[in-house]
Amino acid sequence: MGAQLATLLTVLLLHFCSPIGALNAMAPRAGIVVSQGMSYATGPRHQIDIYSPGTRAAAAPVVVFFYGGGWETGDRAMYRFVGAALAARGVVVMIPDYRLHPEVQFPAFVDDGAAAVAWAHAKAAEFGGDPRRLFLMGHSAGAQIATLLALDPEYLRAAGLAPARDVCGVIGLAGPYDFLPAAASDVKAIFGPEATWPRSQPINYVTARAPQMLLLAGKADRTVDPDNTLRLAARLRAAGASVHAELDPGVGHIAVIAAFSDWLSYLAPVRERTLGFVSSPGRCRE
Repeated sequence: MGAQLATLLTVLLLHFCSPIGALNAMAPRAGIVVSQGMSYATGPRHQIDIYSPGTRAAAAPVVVFFYGGGWETGDRAMYRFVGAALAARGVVVMIPDYRLHPEVQFPAFVDDGAAAVAWAHAKAAEFGGDPRRLFLMGHSAGAQIATLLALDPEYLRAAGLAPARDVCGVIGLAGPYDFLPAAASDVKAIFGPEATWPRSQPINYVTARAPQMLLLAGKADRTVDPDNTLRLAARLRAAGASVHAELDPGVGHIAVIAAFSDWLSYLAPVRERTLGFVSSPGRCRE
């Protein structure tokens, strides 16, 4: 009866309230320290929120999370439920904003991502995190940013880091990793002339030195073709890189990220897989 009541209350909240607002309202608060609006670079879209475990005996793994929104929408405050869910379970989570189209085109938002990762690496210890256990995670457009940062070393190199050395792993959620030219009509304005398109595709930068990856998506995703996940996983395996990919039946594009919430975790085990991935002994280089 308790589980049925919880599900009913969740459905009612999501129906009558803002879905994101409902998930954030129900996110854990006890035992979490939230530091909001820190600046990782100059400008209004260059702020970052940090969710830290209240107490921890040892330095925690650090996850930099990039939200989605088609490279045109999104705000770090919308994803409190993600940061709080992982911080309540011993992970330091950093959620940056980044510049969006039409203010900028590719690769400006990836450059912003690199600056945010460099800041997270430099500041991790101040928030109880271990900079040697730094992970990148992204949903949808954010997964494109996270995986491109990990696979094309140009971006992090410009920020003073190297993905093969400084990134322990990547969690990609419903990401577009190999989406052009199929989606050209939708995103041409964002990614510019056709000559620049190959640079925007994470799959084009796969090598054996790629950080370990956990790639998750839903088979019922109608926003980003889940075959993106399968193609990137296959390319990583062929190169000899470490990857684990899962497509959950009946799970759509939003459910993959909504399932981080305690109230919607029954949708898919993405939170548990993520925690297992970032907490695995020996995952990162010493």
